[in-house]
Amino acid sequence: MKKLRVGVIYGGRSGEHEVSLASAAAVFQNLDPERYETIAIRIEKDGRWALPRRAPSVMKAADVIQARPELSDGSREAHLVAHPGGDTLITIDQRDDRAVVSGLGLDVVFPVLHGPYGEDGTVQGLLELANVPYVGAGVLASSVGMDKAAMKLVFAAKELPICDYQVVMKHAWQRDERAIVKRVGALGFPLFVKPANLGSSVGISKAKHAAELRAAIALAAEYDRKIVVEAAVPNAREIECAVIGNDDPEASVPGEIIPSREFYDYEAKYLDEGSRTVIPAELTKKQTDEVRRLALAAFQAIDCAGLARVDFLLARDSGNIYVNEVNTIPGFTTISMYSKLWEASGLSYPQLLDRLIELALERHAEKQQLRTSI
Repeated sequence: MKKLRVGVIYGGRSGEHEVSLASAAAVFQNLDPERYETIAIRIEKDGRWALPRRAPSVMKAADVIQARPELSDGSREAHLVAHPGGDTLITIDQRDDRAVVSGLGLDVVFPVLHGPYGEDGTVQGLLELANVPYVGAGVLASSVGMDKAAMKLVFAAKELPICDYQVVMKHAWQRDERAIVKRVGALGFPLFVKPANLGSSVGISKAKHAAELRAAIALAAEYDRKIVVEAAVPNAREIECAVIGNDDPEASVPGEIIPSREFYDYEAKYLDEGSRTVIPAELTKKQTDEVRRLALAAFQAIDCAGLARVDFLLARDSGNIYVNEVNTIPGFTTISMYSKLWEASGLSYPQLLDRLIELALERHAEKQQLRTSI
């Protein structure tokens, strides 16, 4: 049987570049070489696309982050062609004083990009123009899933339980800090302050009073023009649930994150050794059923496809469950929560990759049946 040629895109122009390298390393090491021919496609931090000589091999995010890898050496320049055709990628190989241009066809693309310029619908739009099957959410779900403010609007429209929140625009903050602090402070302290369009807890702070709120908004504004300020859930547990599928998605068993710090920030996720996970989460059957129901509802609310991890906050005192966010390209190493949740649900990492590629091809084939003329 002919092998499928799978282009794995990783890296990217975001603060989650190093995390993406670790996720991609796990994908490369677990795609069945009997079924797939893999092509490594790396987006450098400056936005250049390249075909590196070697795929990434370090699967622990902390090791990649601490190494701070520089631009890849000896790679070929690559460009994804934004129109349908046999050659999805155009590669340029510099040889002596001349450039050798060649084309490369891809059967399916596996984006392993976290954060802006990759998880937010931009790369997905390019792949749509190229008419190439790709793993994961489409343009709309990717962009809504990246923008926490837009996501909350959709959740509210679907009457999903969410925390009280306010959105702060950077220009408004710079014009009148005092008025913004007064407005969002009315939510009641403590508050969580987040850039609207970043993941991996980059730029997130917990503010317990007005002075910390000012510092938190200023930090978030360094990363985004839009900031989300949320009321904290008292004594909250952090619950996560993985979803896979297209029109008929399935939810995994829920898991719980027990952070090494006050909340699950960037250091607690990737650098500290103290954070741990409990899978399955210690929940009642009613709570488990509700988390899984809400995970599917959130997935479908943003019109997601392929995969997502849905994060929740569970109030210990009241037992109320709040949908926090949907991650359309969650951390994807073998020890990331998404893969561990599916392993606990009976789907191994290699099987998970096979299923996601099948879903990408299935969705693409369905779209090819649509009429494009009157």
